[in-house]
Amino acid sequence: MPYPSLAEAFELFRHRLPAQARLYVGGASGEPLGLARLFRAEPELTSGLTFFGAWVAGMNMTDWAGFHHEARAETIMAATPLDGAVILVSPPDQEGNVSLGVSPDFSPLMLARSGVPLLGIINPQMPAPPNSPKVPLSKFAQLAEDDHPILELIGGALPSAFRTIADNIAALVNEGDTLQFGVGNVQQAILSALQGRRGLHIYSGMVSDPVLGMLDADPTLRVDTGVATGTRALYDRMASETRVHFHPVSKTHFASALAALPRLRAINSVIEVDLFGQANAEFINGRQVAGQGGLNDFLRGAALSEGGLAITALMATAKGGEISRIVPRLPPDAVTVMRTDMDAVITEYGTARLHGKSID
Repeated sequence: MPYPSLAEAFELFRHRLPAQARLYVGGASGEPLGLARLFRAEPELTSGLTFFGAWVAGMNMTDWAGFHHEARAETIMAATPLDGAVILVSPPDQEGNVSLGVSPDFSPLMLARSGVPLLGIINPQMPAPPNSPKVPLSKFAQLAEDDHPILELIGGALPSAFRTIADNIAALVNEGDTLQFGVGNVQQAILSALQGRRGLHIYSGMVSDPVLGMLDADPTLRVDTGVATGTRALYDRMASETRVHFHPVSKTHFASALAALPRLRAINSVIEVDLFGQANAEFINGRQVAGQGGLNDFLRGAALSEGGLAITALMATAKGGEISRIVPRLPPDAVTVMRTDMDAVITEYGTARLHGKSID
């Protein structure tokens, strides 16, 4: 059946909202890029709207609200005043269900709320993975169709130091381990270093293109994730990949769920570490460039996991060796991870195990 254009649908949807409204908009590969395009063309449509979502701190004109890592995602979403939500979905199947595609993320928590009207943007380019949550069309107060490429994340060339870091991490990974890893260079490097390994389980909030090589190398590999963000090759593979299971953020980022996973290797990067074992993952020169995300959940989940290990990786220097990323002491406003949550710290020069060590 034909659906209204995004411009037509948003005008109809706006009438369902109060004059001053808070609107949730999905992020990552589920970001409705057509909505941003519409707002650029017709900025008056944003009058009276405040947008809410899980975006990257330090970008755009936003107010940044940090949440404690142990706060349940369901509680945060339920307690946040919202008047509407916009969710990007796949085309409907024969049963009239749409898929949350490669980016369920926070959307299942929005769908669980009552009294919040939903605008579903059907994008023919959003795949419908076999194991991603499905939603009946009847859940949406308004539907629109907008055909545009899914937001892509293109990996760059790896610094040689990251390959050495990845080799140091790989030495701590054994058959039967469950792997969680952050995005970016760490994920790209560690998955490249683990090519050919079998008997692993990937359980990570986000996966990108390097996971494809792992799937090709091990037919028994299972991947549990909340978001796949990468190139079109990744999205095309996800459309039919039965070994990848998509979950809401409440399952991928909550410490108690992570603690139940045996032999969890939580592999994440930070910006700098001080000699007391504290880590900064958010600030550069006093400017917030990232949020903590699930970092502390992952580290604590690994510490509580039977046979688990919390791994923190970083290059020892920045700007070609001019700046040390191992510093005497972090300022109080730049501490993301307490020293009591740190264990294996890995650079291109080796591994330091901090668990149980004194500050002397």
